[in-house]
Amino acid sequence: MRCGLSRCSPHYPQANLVAVSYFVTGATGFIGRHLVAELAKRGETIHVLVRPASAAKFAALQAFCGASGGCLVAVTGDLASPLLGLSADARDRLRGSVRHFFHLGAVYDLTADAAANELANVQGTANALALATDLQAGCFHLMSSIAAAGLYPGTFTENMFDEAVGLEHPYFRTKHDSEALVRHQQALPWRIYRPSMVVGHSATGYIDKIDGPYYFFKLVQTLRSKLPSWFPLLGFEGGQINMVPVDFVAAAVAYLAHLPGEDGQCFHLTDPRNRHIGEVLNLFAKAAHAPTMAVRLDSSLLTSIPQILRIGLTSIQPLNRIVDEILRDVGVPRSVMRLLDYPTSFDNSITMAKLAGSGIKLPVLESYAWRLWDYWERNLDPDLLLDRSLAGAVGGKVVLITGGSSGIGRASAIRLADAGATVLIVARDEERLAEVRQTIQSNGGTAYTYSADIADAAACDALVARVLAEHGHVDVLINNAGKSIRRALANSLDRFHDFERLMKINYFAAVRLTLALLPQMVEAKRGHVISMSSIGVLAHSPRFAAYAASKAALEAFSQCAAAEYSETGVRFTVINMPLVRTPMTAPTRIYDKLPLISADEAAEMVCDAVIHQPKRLATRLGVFAQLMSLFAPKLMEIILSQAFKMFPESDAARASLAAPGEKPAAAEHPTDEMVAAATLLRGLHW
Repeated sequence: MRCGLSRCSPHYPQANLVAVSYFVTGATGFIGRHLVAELAKRGETIHVLVRPASAAKFAALQAFCGASGGCLVAVTGDLASPLLGLSADARDRLRGSVRHFFHLGAVYDLTADAAANELANVQGTANALALATDLQAGCFHLMSSIAAAGLYPGTFTENMFDEAVGLEHPYFRTKHDSEALVRHQQALPWRIYRPSMVVGHSATGYIDKIDGPYYFFKLVQTLRSKLPSWFPLLGFEGGQINMVPVDFVAAAVAYLAHLPGEDGQCFHLTDPRNRHIGEVLNLFAKAAHAPTMAVRLDSSLLTSIPQILRIGLTSIQPLNRIVDEILRDVGVPRSVMRLLDYPTSFDNSITMAKLAGSGIKLPVLESYAWRLWDYWERNLDPDLLLDRSLAGAVGGKVVLITGGSSGIGRASAIRLADAGATVLIVARDEERLAEVRQTIQSNGGTAYTYSADIADAAACDALVARVLAEHGHVDVLINNAGKSIRRALANSLDRFHDFERLMKINYFAAVRLTLALLPQMVEAKRGHVISMSSIGVLAHSPRFAAYAASKAALEAFSQCAAAEYSETGVRFTVINMPLVRTPMTAPTRIYDKLPLISADEAAEMVCDAVIHQPKRLATRLGVFAQLMSLFAPKLMEIILSQAFKMFPESDAARASLAAPGEKPAAAEHPTDEMVAAATLLRGLHW
């Protein structure tokens, strides 16, 4: 039966059946456009409220409706104006012909302030009711929300309204108040629809903004980047969460709106299966191939904390700032956090009974969660809007890199210069510096070279003075220069000077250079200090005690500095670099036969650090090694002890052990066992 042939309620004379039509507010919104597309299939005229400046949105809505878009008619108006701003002539033309008045215009945002919620949700509904009454509409359909129930502790049914409690949040309160306006007026028959959190289309994943569960997607993505998917997490169960896809909401409303005899009814467009937040987050984590919460703690455990203590903790300003910073990093608004213990479940038995036989079924979340994730990551991830290119990060900036004449430093300098940075390369060997400079300049890049031994305090100070005099500032400092010694402690008992010289270049030189450049970075309110550490610090590699200790010292310095300079605009990054095939590893002949990453691969890590400015950049193997050291230290010790026995000393160490005039022991060739271990744990120091 065509919707133009019957009324939702027999309030008006049959003469008004001529040219019946729909009127829709909020039609260009996310839910609205899907509902209009459903209504357009019926072939009747749909009057769409459009702001004067939103002509483009109306055209997009027509296109969204496809072949049925021709039945849409734009009506200029505004939700905040009396009678929605329609002129007397416009109202005269529509009076008596609007069979269904759908009011979807509202704020659907937990982060909106009280004034915005009041204006759109309450005053907007009052204005829409006034217009619908003036037009003698057949039925007023309000798109409400489960938020109208507030924080009701238990199951909220479709017949409940006044029982709502916990309406302090402006979104909850104004949704409840807008329902009250519709329920208490006597001029029009009405129907109310309470959808739960509306997510993307179950078939395409399409959604137009981040809301509800989408706020936690960035956290899931971050965990995926840091940990392997099989890594078990400790998490929380949380309160109730209910979500439905937009296509189900639109189809259900269009169907329920045309059922005879249902005026005065409220319909819950919810999932009958009550899920906890932890379960839903795990579903999306699986869709993202991220680690899941293997153990989820019940949030009711928090009730064991005395209320006075909980209130006291929330009043501590430094603690609040820490929480705000963490939430900002993962993109979760603080207002959303209060819903993590949401206490309400929703009964939708009336709605499900009415939809029986209609062919409209709610898809199971497990069947489309991956589509929601995929659409978000491809279209709505906030990072997509950021310039994450190397050129965007360093174009026109001054980058100083130590140890830039060979290995990682050389490869990084070339990459950075190619991306548009002015590269200042520091090393001792003038010939190698000249070769790197020539390579960069022949590629069209800009490079300046400085021959200096930064382990010498006076030379380091002179270098900084010259750099600042010639360039004025340094935007990015890459502390890359370093030295490594591979020698067992038993063979280092009389070689304390090895420890001293490694600290001198790996730690003291980097610290002195950083301290000298920090004042101009602070003055400019920007700067980035990248310090090259080692996977050996995370894995505590045997034979590298002197090297790992010097790099661990540099890590500790960087992390302390990051906290002190957090609010100045200066950022600090530590890179736990895996074993790289460079001139520094050449003296250890056994490395010739083992799989190491290349200098170009290492330069990729340096460039990633420049672009993303992480606190720490490490391989997954490095992170796993650190976690093993924390949670299974004895097992880690056994593994490293076996590796220590498996791999021989370096050529230099064997030479130093030989007696005067004695020929050093012959170098060992890598065994199959060594190669297999190094391949499996590629990048670890052996």
